[in-house]
Amino acid sequence: MILRLQEMIRVIRSARTQGEERGIIQRECADIRAQFRQGDNGERSHSLAKLLYVHMLGYPAHFGQMECVRLIASTRYSEKRIGYLGAMMLLDENQDASLLITNSIKNDLSHNSQYVQSLALCTLACMGSAEMCRDLAPEIERLLRASNSYIKKKATLCAVHIIRKVPELAELFTPSARSLLSEKNHGVLHGAVVLITELCEHNPGTLDQFRKAVPELVQIMKGLVTSSYSPEHNVAGISDPFLQVRILRLLRILGHNNDTASDAMNDLLAQVATNTDSSKTAGSAVLYETVLTIMDINSESGLRVLAVNILGRFLLNNDRNIRYISMTSLQKIVQTDHNAVQRHRGTIVDCLKDQDTSVKRRALELSLALVSAVNIRSMMKELLIFLSTCPPELRSHTTSGIFNAAERYSPSKRWHIDTILHVLTTAGGDVRDETVPNLIQLITTASELHCYTVHKLYRALVKDISQQSLVQVACWCIGEYGDLLLKGECEEIEPVQVTEDDVLDALETVLQSHMSSPATRGFALTATMKLSTRITDNVDRIRSIVSIYGSCIDLELQQRAVEYNALFKKYDHMRAAVLERMPVMDKNSPGHTNGDTSGEIKEPDPSKPKPVEAGLLSEPASQCYETYLFQINAVHLNFLLIKESWTKNVSWFPQKYKAEMQKRCVYVHVVLTETVYEKNGLSLKIQCDKQTETEVTVTLIGSNSAQNDITNFTLQAAVPKVCTCSTFKLSPVLAYTSSRYSFQQPSGHRSQHSHCSQILFLQ
Repeated sequence: MILRLQEMIRVIRSARTQGEERGIIQRECADIRAQFRQGDNGERSHSLAKLLYVHMLGYPAHFGQMECVRLIASTRYSEKRIGYLGAMMLLDENQDASLLITNSIKNDLSHNSQYVQSLALCTLACMGSAEMCRDLAPEIERLLRASNSYIKKKATLCAVHIIRKVPELAELFTPSARSLLSEKNHGVLHGAVVLITELCEHNPGTLDQFRKAVPELVQIMKGLVTSSYSPEHNVAGISDPFLQVRILRLLRILGHNNDTASDAMNDLLAQVATNTDSSKTAGSAVLYETVLTIMDINSESGLRVLAVNILGRFLLNNDRNIRYISMTSLQKIVQTDHNAVQRHRGTIVDCLKDQDTSVKRRALELSLALVSAVNIRSMMKELLIFLSTCPPELRSHTTSGIFNAAERYSPSKRWHIDTILHVLTTAGGDVRDETVPNLIQLITTASELHCYTVHKLYRALVKDISQQSLVQVACWCIGEYGDLLLKGECEEIEPVQVTEDDVLDALETVLQSHMSSPATRGFALTATMKLSTRITDNVDRIRSIVSIYGSCIDLELQQRAVEYNALFKKYDHMRAAVLERMPVMDKNSPGHTNGDTSGEIKEPDPSKPKPVEAGLLSEPASQCYETYLFQINAVHLNFLLIKESWTKNVSWFPQKYKAEMQKRCVYVHVVLTETVYEKNGLSLKIQCDKQTETEVTVTLIGSNSAQNDITNFTLQAAVPKVCTCSTFKLSPVLAYTSSRYSFQQPSGHRSQHSHCSQILFLQ
């Protein structure tokens, strides 16, 4: 039994299960195939209509493609209509069957019925391939000059499709496009504006030609703005908002970087901005396009302020979509019209409380862009309140923005430190890695605030040890300025009497906590060790704490503990000097960015000789303090490689430590072959040539592939007391040099690190 289309739809909808539906579809598809095989029996169009419904449900319908071709060639309008509809749904430009309808479309474009012509135009505009567009473009250009507005409208949209597919055919439609602007029909006008926009975007050479039409476009737009109520084109009280939006977009393209065209449309834009009702969505769409046009052309300053005020009104709209696009637009113009956007700062900050996360994100970005030296305190207060309640996915972005703003506009160092500590207390787990060294650098430079800072950090540490970044900074400050904490004298903050046991208890809590990361434990252990020179009654307790971690499973922590134990035992006479306070670190020292990610690395002048550094490698700021703390306490240096001029780069060390740090620039534990330095054309390798019970022969192989010779190159070697250096040779100019060193080792003694191959570079 063959079902009609309406009945088939009813039966399919009444199916109770997916399997029942598939069974009905299979039976109907079998009947449709049988109908197609029977030839012209008057039912082909009905069968294809049913197949199209099956296709809409997602079932295969490819076997109907050839039937579409046959129906398109039919002389009956009812069959031709279903054939073209099937071609638009079942065919695309990548299928060979689409080429079979090219001749039928060409014939139908010359048909005496406008409805048949419209079917061909719609099909070509929907699925026409590049080959079809090239073949049929002259026919479309001919129809653009037709007297029938119905055909002109469809031919215009078909021309837009051809230009997108074959941009080189744009010149064919340029003359006809200008003449279409004189049409009174709204549909033709809309198509003409879209066509001219497409021509200007694909062929910038036509801009000068179409800029002559700006007065004509302005008159059309004025007619739309001032026209009386027209039910045919009215949408919520706005006369043809779709055409208005299209005209504004075209004016934006024509007025970009052109003073003459911009001056011709300034009055119109002011009229649209003041007379359009923004209470309806259609009016808001027109006003939004007006704002974009004002900002993109060479408009007057007063007009730009008016545009910003329109966006400010959008921020008060109940529709979140309108608020979102308003803030997106303000974000783009905040750099050029900063003062105008500042007037709406309060409204923007209120958007931080919106329930929608996307609106919050846009409000956050815009709020950070509005921060200046004038409003830093008030804006930072709002941002810190937002940080305490913002979604987890926005915390990282919020903390980064607060740090950058505080770095640029902080009114004082104390305010800067308090702000960062507040962020670390609230969202310490969401800050960037360089936050800790940057804050440490800030604290070291504020010598008058050391007492205040260490007291505040100690209180924060006792209260909460879950924020790792805060704990690391607190441990560092307690280790450096623990003596100020124990004195209990602080003018900036209410002093709290803290005993040595209290401080050590706090550090030991950090060391033993499961929340502490290995890096945090390293900070705490180093701070504990440094307190051994700042307190008097609990040195034995510190020695006991340090010795416990000599067998820690974490290698970094274990190595620190072993070295610190060596300082207590073998090198106790050096402990006080080694554990003195860290010197003030220069903000502009190599590798230190202080959180500024906007800076650019300047390329060296190619006309000047490039200096080659032999023993100094750049490190990220986040490693600088850790490297220093680790290196300054190293007591088992096997091999030292230094550079004579390195003292110029360590001005931030105390004078009495410069000579010591010269010797500790780079140390290498040698085994087999290690590349110790490779940069700027200079390559240094250390190779163990021979190793016996009493002698180790080490070869330094250096090669220079740079354009310039390396001069003033100094190499020094240092060995443990149990070893002696018997040979030392080095060529003064390193073009290709091999120098040998022999280390005599007494029988029965071996270096405990003879099989270690770690390399550590220190800035």
